[in-house]
Amino acid sequence: MARTRVRIPSLLALSAAALLLTSACGNSDPSTVDAARPQDGKPSVVVTTTWEGAFAKAAGAEDIKVIVPQSVHHAPDYDPKPSDLAAVAKADFVLYAPFEPYAAKIKEAAGSKAKLVEVELDNDPTKVSAEVGRLAGLFGTAEAATQWKTGFDTEYAKLNQELRAGWPGGRSPSVVTQVFTAWSAKLAGATTVGTYGPEAVTPAQLAELAAKKPELVLDNAHMSTGTVLPDSGAKQVKIVNYPGEDLDLLSVYRNAAAELKKAMGAS
Repeated sequence: MARTRVRIPSLLALSAAALLLTSACGNSDPSTVDAARPQDGKPSVVVTTTWEGAFAKAAGAEDIKVIVPQSVHHAPDYDPKPSDLAAVAKADFVLYAPFEPYAAKIKEAAGSKAKLVEVELDNDPTKVSAEVGRLAGLFGTAEAATQWKTGFDTEYAKLNQELRAGWPGGRSPSVVTQVFTAWSAKLAGATTVGTYGPEAVTPAQLAELAAKKPELVLDNAHMSTGTVLPDSGAKQVKIVNYPGEDLDLLSVYRNAAAELKKAMGAS
């Protein structure tokens, strides 16, 4: 995602707490530990945000601890607490995104033997299916992941059909989308005529995008830069990428579909 500011000084302050945790974890070299598949078949998974948590749940994990509270709008700015280190120290897996560089620091500070797994956070259905399948392979939960993907495919197709039925005038709406909400344009079967972000939109880009005469602007609720094309007449729609505390990834698609339906009805 975007280049972000990350504040890690709190990790230095937590070093003392980390020493207590590492003594409880033993002194084995983490690189020699095979954390790919827990003996009881039920991995303990720590995730940085609800987005990774939803991927883990879809893959079949049941014991999931989310570090960054949902109330934190910009996850990379979160300062980990001693309780976060404690959770990591007991985990089999730690899931993080590349734009959350503190994840590796958390694992190191806690002395965890967990397998650190980078997750590609993108709600494009093809990428979701690939990531869920990959995680299930690590967790040893392939059967659960297969069941989830079957339900996901069915729900996605239903939402796509409903949105296509709501196209204004029976034709695919033209949209400009933030780069990390392009998946919602695909969900709606919309025609993407331009993209922007994650950096701030320049005057030249604004002029170029406005010239495309989009009907909708799909904005990333987590990285909003305000009204993108204020004088174009385009309806701006906020798209949320992160699921709620229930870690239900399908709710993200349902919510996006609801917002898109309203916007297409008003356009």
